[in-house]
Amino acid sequence: MCRFVLYSGPTVTLHSLLVEPCNSLIHQSFHSYESREPLNGDGFGIAWYVPRLEQQPGQFRSTSPAWSNRNLTSLSRVTDSECILAHVRAASSGLAISEENCHPFVMSRYAFMHNGEVGAFRRVRRHIIEALSDRAFNAIRGTTDSEHVFAMLLDELRFAEHEAELNDLVEAVRRTIRRIEAIVRTHAGDQPSYLNFAVTDGHRAVVSRYVSHGRTDAASLHYSVGSRYECHRRACRMVPADPGDHAVIVSSEPLSRDGVWRDVPVNHLVAVDADRAVKLIPI
Repeated sequence: MCRFVLYSGPTVTLHSLLVEPCNSLIHQSFHSYESREPLNGDGFGIAWYVPRLEQQPGQFRSTSPAWSNRNLTSLSRVTDSECILAHVRAASSGLAISEENCHPFVMSRYAFMHNGEVGAFRRVRRHIIEALSDRAFNAIRGTTDSEHVFAMLLDELRFAEHEAELNDLVEAVRRTIRRIEAIVRTHAGDQPSYLNFAVTDGHRAVVSRYVSHGRTDAASLHYSVGSRYECHRRACRMVPADPGDHAVIVSSEPLSRDGVWRDVPVNHLVAVDADRAVKLIPI
């Protein structure tokens, strides 16, 4: 399975998430501790927001392994943002390794990434497509189950060009999970789905940790909150909360070995509001 990280808080460099931590996302691309697949070398991607320029995020994706891409290392040192998504991919069996299939996916103001799989995707793909609006279907560029899920989520959000409220994002994620599960159940029986995904509009974010009911083997997901996140000589930490700024990281694996990381309960959402207040919500 893939690995990802979402950051929201005071401005940090991409380097502080992708390279500097002892268990950075690049480290997870070749030596993941908590994934069934320790190697995540089938491409990578990042999306980051610069709202003073425009509402749609920047995006950089490549099919090369994250650990060997010099452009990524160089870019990350001089690029900063208050909202960052980054993903390293372990391609599902039968799905092509192509730039279009690398996460995060971007449409309008929304960015989306996924760790997991839709149960029996090849058998249910046509039924997912049939459930999409023309606009959502036409937005799909690749062949992954993840991008099809994103298209369904965009339908649930009605491609909102305005800022969605946090509850709108939460309910859209819940409805998308229910619709995917109903399609899989109808056309593929008891095939399990693993739906850890993150969606944001640059101000609010929702991240899910979900596995089909009756199972307990959900993919790992952790979060950390504080006043700010900082790195110094490869030592990275979340500074404890104070009345000032607030920062949130949601990650497939802890980026550091300190005690500030908490597990996201199985079949729960991490909901991050515009003021970076965090709530755990059952799915």
